[in-house]
Amino acid sequence: MNIGFRAAAAGCVLATVTFAGAAYPADGGITPQGQLLAQELDGMGVETKWVAGVHINWETGLPDGRAETLPGRHTHCSAFVASAAKKLGVYILRPPQHGQVLLANAQNEWLADEGRAEGWRPLGGATEAQAAANRGLLVVASYHNRRDNKPGHIAIVRPGNKSAQQIAMEGPDVIQAGTVNSASISIKAGFSGHAAAWNNNEIEYYSHEIKF
Repeated sequence: MNIGFRAAAAGCVLATVTFAGAAYPADGGITPQGQLLAQELDGMGVETKWVAGVHINWETGLPDGRAETLPGRHTHCSAFVASAAKKLGVYILRPPQHGQVLLANAQNEWLADEGRAEGWRPLGGATEAQAAANRGLLVVASYHNRRDNKPGHIAIVRPGNKSAQQIAMEGPDVIQAGTVNSASISIKAGFSGHAAAWNNNEIEYYSHEIKF
C-alpha cells in the first residue's frame, strides 16, 4: 500500500491510498470511477421509466403495449437492475433466462450461487457496500422475501458521502424502481415495503467490477 497525494481542482491537496495500482481517496470519498458510475446510473432515467403497474420492456423500461395482468401494482426493481447491469457490461440474472415475475427473489438466489462465477462478490454489510460503490464497483442490495411466492426487492447502491453514523441509521442511498421510482433514496426508506429487510438485517450486498 502506498500513500500519495493529488491536487484537487480547488487547489487543495488530498491524501490518497493506492491499492493494486488504483488510487482511492484516503477518507473513503468518491473516486473518479465512482463519479462515472453515478453519471451512468443517473442517465438511466429511472424516475420516468420502469413505472409500476405498467407492462414494460425490461431493458428499456418503456411500455411494451401489453396489458399488465398481474394482481396489484406490479413493480420492476429487478428489471431495472438487470438493465443497468447490462448497460455497464455486467451480467446478472435477467430475461430470457428468468421472467420478470419474482425475478428479485431469483436474482438473490443466483447471486449467492452462480453469481460468483460471473464475477459477483459478497460484501460484509452496508459500510463495505458504500465503500465499494464509491470506488466505482456495481453494488446491489438484495432482499429475498421469506415467502417464496411474494416479491423480494433489489436496488443499486449509489456512490455517496454519507457518514458512518448515517449509514448505520438508514443505510447507503440507492437508485431503484419500486412503487415509486427514485434516483436517490436511503435503503431504509427504499426497502420499507419489506419491513424485515432493514429491521432484521436481511439485506445482502454484492459487488462487481466495472470497466469504463
